[in-house]
Amino acid sequence: MACNLQTIKDIRNYISGELSGLYPEKECAGISNIIISKLFEMNRISSLMKEDEILTDTKKIEKVIRYCRKLKTGEPVQYVIGETIFYDCLIKVSRGVLIPRPETEELVDHIIQENKGFTGSVLDIGTGSGCIAVALGINLPSAGITGIDKSRRSVKTAIRNAELNKSAVSFLEADLFKLKPSQIPNADIIVSNPPYVRYSEMKFMHRNVLDFEPHRALFVPDDDPLKFYRAILDLTGSILNPSGSVWFEINEVMGESVHELMKSYNLHCIKIIKDINGKDRIAKGKKDA
Repeated sequence: MACNLQTIKDIRNYISGELSGLYPEKECAGISNIIISKLFEMNRISSLMKEDEILTDTKKIEKVIRYCRKLKTGEPVQYVIGETIFYDCLIKVSRGVLIPRPETEELVDHIIQENKGFTGSVLDIGTGSGCIAVALGINLPSAGITGIDKSRRSVKTAIRNAELNKSAVSFLEADLFKLKPSQIPNADIIVSNPPYVRYSEMKFMHRNVLDFEPHRALFVPDDDPLKFYRAILDLTGSILNPSGSVWFEINEVMGESVHELMKSYNLHCIKIIKDINGKDRIAKGKKDA
């Protein structure tokens, strides 16, 4: 089979054919672009311009075939190639670490745009791959940023991603539900993308999420879907500095509930912000001066 894959066009057609029926045509094209970019260091435009050139690296062509075998099991392409791009940062990911989403990029962008020249401290709770902390570290270079996560694997991945992107961020291994304020630094900004998908919503999710991504980073009980937000807000009285802000990524159906919860913790200037698709996705609030 490898001998028949002689050009970028051949590879693109092969990937689309192998994944046909598993993914929509547009998604197959996106996966092809990701693999071609990873293996042959070509962006979409250059790969189209060079799509008929003969490829000579048989090892890379063989990798295409191995990748497709994994993709056909439903494994996400980010796990297959071991990385993804998040807010222009190269983020390494592996099974056990949540794949960063575009909605989280929007959260990061809002924080950056509202805090130009920020020199305070940021705490990223439930850092996972470290994508939020790393991106903030690069774009708010005068800030002091700390990420925490319960998972040792996630913390190791986050440290690697910070080093890879030359982002000056520190990380701690800590369980949010056992955390004492004295264990973590005070912050001017607290940010979190905690688990927020209710178990009853699992039936709407694609199997490449359900079968491969860590459920602990995604799902919450239907009878207490705001448990992580409440635990984070319990800390704000002690660790959030006066005039500090709290930023959350949220479930699109929980905007009003999160707003009321933040209000009950005496935060003010609370806003629920819609994402690019018009869904409630970001919550922010401020602490009194």
